[in-house]
Amino acid sequence: MTTIRLLTEAEILQMNDKDYMKENQIAFFKHRLEQLQAEILRNAGQTTENLRESVIVPDPADRATIEEEHALELRTRDRERKLLKKVQQSLERIKSGDYGWCKETGEPIGIPRLLARPTATLSLEAQKRSELRQKLFGE
Repeated sequence: MTTIRLLTEAEILQMNDKDYMKENQIAFFKHRLEQLQAEILRNAGQTTENLRESVIVPDPADRATIEEEHALELRTRDRERKLLKKVQQSLERIKSGDYGWCKETGEPIGIPRLLARPTATLSLEAQKRSELRQKLFGE
């Protein structure tokens, strides 16, 4: 098995359209998604530790501040939990060979969009249509 050198963002952006979602690009995005997954899991573990370290504070104002910080942290982790699911689905799409291709049109999602949002499943145009449908019809 040959080792693939991970490309940089700049190198990927300079690549030819005929190289879209070839081995080097897939390796780059797989690595990026795995890093994101590890970071989310690390954050979740840290949140659990932070919540276990509950300190009893007699002052109601201090207690309210601590409770608000915990609530904010839990909301952040909830967003990350949803993102983790998308990251794992993206890793599955890499395995199945569907990563980087719009699930609605079958066209390339595009490198710039995937760099900005590695879990994207729709091309920019398809995403705009989807958002317009949601706005108009509440779908």
